[in-house]
Amino acid sequence: MASNLGGDAGEGEWLKVAQMKAMVEAQDPHAKEVDNLTLRRFLRARDHNVEKASAMLLKSLRWRKEAAPGGSVPMEMAQRDLADDKVCMGGVDRTGRPILLAFPAKHLSAKRDMAQFKSFIVYALDNICARIPRGQEKFLCIVDLKGWGYSNCDIRAYIAALEIMQSYYPERLGKAMMIHVPYMFMKAWKMIYPFIDNVTRDKFVFVDDKSLEEALRQEIDEDQIPDTLGGKLTPIPLKNYARPQSA
Repeated sequence: MASNLGGDAGEGEWLKVAQMKAMVEAQDPHAKEVDNLTLRRFLRARDHNVEKASAMLLKSLRWRKEAAPGGSVPMEMAQRDLADDKVCMGGVDRTGRPILLAFPAKHLSAKRDMAQFKSFIVYALDNICARIPRGQEKFLCIVDLKGWGYSNCDIRAYIAALEIMQSYYPERLGKAMMIHVPYMFMKAWKMIYPFIDNVTRDKFVFVDDKSLEEALRQEIDEDQIPDTLGGKLTPIPLKNYARPQSA
């Protein structure tokens, strides 16, 4: 069975994927369009509990119809947040994971519209996931908090972004490197932390300034490190990024 499903998994896991596939397709015909690797990500996100993973996927399919009725979020729906260059596309890390750069200091809580912000998060996640190459399933996120202050603090928005990522893009985040972290941000982090599931919590890594260069070079080749962080690659603002077309 594993040979025609692909990926690095044991026979027992693929058996559960097949069980899950039958379960979700019986409840939602659109589930037939979901590939086996996606099924496996949802299965792993629920500790291989087929019923819980199936419920999670069915909820995701219903959500997707509302969040992206045409299959994707139009740029216009995310334009308000895209204009602030809060997110840029980077290169790739040493394992081939595409890199997403986030700049929370460019987010002003007073300007935030929640519906548009959620569309922006979906737009960003869809674009970074579209860059993930075959043989890889995750992306690396560098969260640069340089300049972050109270005017940028938006707990509701942070929790909303986390909920979207955890619930509808499971097992996509490989690691989130938190850099240039100001002391005051840790107060906000304490409020956000309870809303992060156990698996995702382990993916957030706080890097102090003294260790930053070494930490970046452990993960990323020099020609792929953003030039703003001492590397050679110029990140592309998400508003200027053209998603590669599917073959």
